[in-house]
Amino acid sequence: MGAGRLRVLGVDPGLTRCGVGVVDVAPDRSARLVHVGVVRSAPDGRIEQRLAAIAAGIRAVVAEHAPDVLAVERVFAQNNRSTVMGTAQASGIALLIAAESGIPAATHTPSEVKAAITGYGNADKRQVQTMVARILRLDELPRPADAADALALALCHAWRRGDITAPAVQTTGLTPAQRAWADAERLTRR
Repeated sequence: MGAGRLRVLGVDPGLTRCGVGVVDVAPDRSARLVHVGVVRSAPDGRIEQRLAAIAAGIRAVVAEHAPDVLAVERVFAQNNRSTVMGTAQASGIALLIAAESGIPAATHTPSEVKAAITGYGNADKRQVQTMVARILRLDELPRPADAADALALALCHAWRRGDITAPAVQTTGLTPAQRAWADAERLTRR
């Protein structure tokens, strides 16, 4: 990693599919893909086995890529209680692994992530995938959507946190969404 870069592990929590994405983000907000994938657990498995599988997958990514920080989607109320329970459990596993590994962790809502990546808090999955691909200069959209969401979480965290933001943010070479975000941050500092 180059000087001043921040390595972020994004986790899109899920019990069946847990998206994981690692990016390096430079002080000028440019980003580079390090790793993307999905940790899976058997839908018919016992809950403790499923959580253990998710934990093993996240631990492997942490061990291999040594992130500076972990960002996970903040769980919010949904109509389907079983879905929100699985998401909350997987989120808790990710946060526990961050604590065990001595890595700072943060949570971001889906609308925060969408706004940071696309400039629109109600963007759909395809819009998020498209912007993640543009930001990371990928030839194809990251798939499945869980993997794209994990990358979006990582990018959102790096851009929102301020860890990598210099007082005078350079805006050359940035995507339109990155420029809009930098402009909005500059206005809030006045």
